[in-house]
Amino acid sequence: MKGYLFLTLSIISEVFATTMLKLSEGFTVPVPSLAVAIGYGISFYSLSLCLKTLPLSLAYAIWSGVGTALTVIVGIVIWHDIFNLYSALGIVLIIGGVILLNQGDRSSKVTDRLQK
Repeated sequence: MKGYLFLTLSIISEVFATTMLKLSEGFTVPVPSLAVAIGYGISFYSLSLCLKTLPLSLAYAIWSGVGTALTVIVGIVIWHDIFNLYSALGIVLIIGGVILLNQGDRSSKVTDRLQK
């Protein structure tokens, strides 16, 4: 459970940092530029802590997939990026992939128990 809390913090920090990256305008605006460094620092530190209890493949899939989906949503809501069928399908596929990876991790635990 602790691993998932660190993973959640990591994802939120990464989406924040990416949002600030857009606002930094190529690192020419100081406050958002500093926020990028802080956000990514928190994100990677939290990701490293979550890896103490979660498998790398699962944690990274969730981190990148959910982070990407949330970043798309931020782009649509804040900067009015285009949202169409392809965007919606992409988000659904990302979330579906994360769910499948999570199920694969659980099924391997069940298989391990059955083999013992």
